[in-house]
Amino acid sequence: MLNQFSRTELLLGKEAMERLSKARVAVFGIGGVGGYTVEALARCGVGTIDLIDDDKVCLTNINRQIIATRKTIGKYKVDVMKERILEINPKAVVNTHQCFFTPETADQFDFSEFDYVVDAIDTVAGKIELVIRSQEKNTPIICCMGAGNKLDPTRFEVTDIYKTSVCPLAKVMRKELKARGVKKLKVVYSKEPAHKPSDDMSISCRSHCVCPPGTARKCTAKRQIPGSTSFVPPVAGLIIAGEVIKDLSNID
Repeated sequence: MLNQFSRTELLLGKEAMERLSKARVAVFGIGGVGGYTVEALARCGVGTIDLIDDDKVCLTNINRQIIATRKTIGKYKVDVMKERILEINPKAVVNTHQCFFTPETADQFDFSEFDYVVDAIDTVAGKIELVIRSQEKNTPIICCMGAGNKLDPTRFEVTDIYKTSVCPLAKVMRKELKARGVKKLKVVYSKEPAHKPSDDMSISCRSHCVCPPGTARKCTAKRQIPGSTSFVPPVAGLIIAGEVIKDLSNID
């Protein structure tokens, strides 16, 4: 029967679509990368999606985040994303978690409940904890490396963490994961060297923070305010979604 996912079913087949409808995917970080990952998962018919993020939509998110508009500024990202998913697929189950994922908050999640985990968060400690927790439960995970301060979306690759190069975040992750005995990890990363952002304080969040009231982690607390665009983080997010869909649906 014709439905909103019929065009996808033409390529993946009925059995794959049924597997996707029964799948539960957790996306940690609903920002420039994670938001587009969720968008694609929802439009492919993934039945249950967990959204994990404690941040609110900010004015400076509008340049790159799919949920960010003038109307959504000040709203929790997980709430805006949930509303968007249900407008795409009213039958979807969406679980929201207003949580900043760290080793200290990790016990809030049972990773055995997930069929797939997407890491789209920024902190090294959080990323490592996601990997460890997922692999302990044999839950597939894919991690995004650095997407800020980059301009070439064609430089992204999907590979194992130990085959990465250039990316400073990937270098740190390789070292930390090796020390913890992690033997492999699927990642999306870019070989493009990072560009140095402008130090113009007149357009920097460091001196002109516009975070909505109640924001727990303001930009002024960051060591560096990265530059970003409308076309680099989304590509990373869509690549991640593609890998998740292929793995869950068993499509080569």
